[in-house]
Amino acid sequence: MAEVDKVATERQVFDWFRKNRNAKRQVLIFVHGYNNSYADSVFRFAQIVLDTGTDAAPILFAWPSRARVFDYLYDKESANYSRRALEDLILQASMSPDVDDVTILAHSMGTWLAVEALRGVAMRKNGIPAKVRNVVLASPDIDIDVFRRQFVEMGPNKPRFTIFTSTRDKALEFSRLLSGGISRVGGTDLTPYAAVLEELGVTVIDTSAIRSGDPLGHNGYADSPEIVRLLAQRLGGRSVPAGEAKFSDRVASPTVYDRPLPRKTAPARVDSNEARKLLKREPVTSMGQIVDGQISY
Repeated sequence: MAEVDKVATERQVFDWFRKNRNAKRQVLIFVHGYNNSYADSVFRFAQIVLDTGTDAAPILFAWPSRARVFDYLYDKESANYSRRALEDLILQASMSPDVDDVTILAHSMGTWLAVEALRGVAMRKNGIPAKVRNVVLASPDIDIDVFRRQFVEMGPNKPRFTIFTSTRDKALEFSRLLSGGISRVGGTDLTPYAAVLEELGVTVIDTSAIRSGDPLGHNGYADSPEIVRLLAQRLGGRSVPAGEAKFSDRVASPTVYDRPLPRKTAPARVDSNEARKLLKREPVTSMGQIVDGQISY
């Protein structure tokens, strides 16, 4: 039987953490996605914790989704409204002497909220705290141009990012149509840029070849046993073994879509000449331009 109790004070929060922390003092913050009620989010997070076998102290950041399929724009505004609260949670966790490692797992629209919060933390503190070591973005519903800029504005010292993508994701295809045809990070084939992204600290795991029980192909990160196994490695702070980030060689070949490459890619930190060329390729907006990994206005 599961119960929900209200925590009245910050001291009670830390008392709970001390009772539930592992030897590495790890915290796992989960940010749910669009069209998720509080009950849905609790159930999903409990499933992830159980299936991955993580022993990090689980913390659910529940933002006010209306949990209705036709309220996408309402949920987008709610995510926007919740940015500061998530920033504060990340900072509280990273500044606590009882915490040594913070991992953030976000899904769908929650990935936009998580990345925005990290960007806000970086701007408030002149960088992201070193305790924030891993960020996992599952099916990220983020404009690919916006993500590129968010990533740059986090500064040079970023956590390790892992992105689960799929060109079969029908939910992100719908989001792309709602957003004026701009590609979403999670629905774009990023494999042509995998080597550069890896050098920049971003691992891309293309799950297009995996079929999950979700007809929209949007929840495979939690439904597919093979993906859950890789997710468990990332939540444990371990790198994905070479060759395991691509499923097409071991599973039925994914569908090939006749579509152009995205307008821009998503990297930011500059660590190589190839990466520098990639970052300087195009202006982000009419107001600014990426120059050697920095925003030039």
